Amino acid sequence: MKLENNAKIKEIFSSIQGEGPYIGCKQIFIRFCACNLNCFYCDTDFYPSNINDKNTFFEFTPIKLLKYLENNFDLESTHSISLTGGEPLIWADFLKEFMPMFNQKYDIKFYLETNGTISDNAKIILPFTDILASDIKLPSCSGVNNSFELHEMFYNSVSQSVNKSYNNFSYLNNNSFAKVVFDSNITSDEIDKTVELAMKYHFEIILQPRMIDDKLSVGTEFMMKIFETFVKKYKYTRLIPQVHKFINVE
Repeated sequence: MKLENNAKIKEIFSSIQGEGPYIGCKQIFIRFCACNLNCFYCDTDFYPSNINDKNTFFEFTPIKLLKYLENNFDLESTHSISLTGGEPLIWADFLKEFMPMFNQKYDIKFYLETNGTISDNAKIILPFTDILASDIKLPSCSGVNNSFELHEMFYNSVSQSVNKSYNNFSYLNNNSFAKVVFDSNITSDEIDKTVELAMKYHFEIILQPRMIDDKLSVGTEFMMKIFETFVKKYKYTRLIPQVHKFINVE
């Protein structure tokens, strides 16, 4: 008998989406452990200090996760399932079993929140993904110095998958967008590279000012200056802070 893949999950909870074009939608958040990056501004304890200590995470098979969601959440009122982290694409083998299993029973969208750097694993779960919420990691804010090279490979992989008719990801229907966390260190070169990627691969840009706890790291005048710079180059751009932090919800 084939053994099912297991996944280490930090937490599962129901709340509203606080970022991007789906702000206010009720989601179930599945926060996976582990990430391949270590961004300066990360505010999530995504990787328990002792990954072998089972008191710091939950371990699921695909079937157990399905049952857990059924027994603990109101699926009928849920807009979508947010696969977040950490980095959910690390658990692509688990997700390729869980997502179609879930979809056989429930007509609920899957919302993939990814840092947009693991190109090979993206291909595995794109056939089951309805909303692609990826990141553009600006080196000036994230500390990820080779981010644009990784994002180019990621979006090229997504584009090839879309061309195989998996999903019609496009800024035209809000199901493909990239969050761009920025602060006062953003550079003109980063702006140009972000716009080039968005134009080439057809996703919407969501500008997200870096937060320090529940406070914006930049002022209104600077935010609007950066927004105007982006939108003049690429009209499919929005400025949306992290709303859930303003209203103090998880």
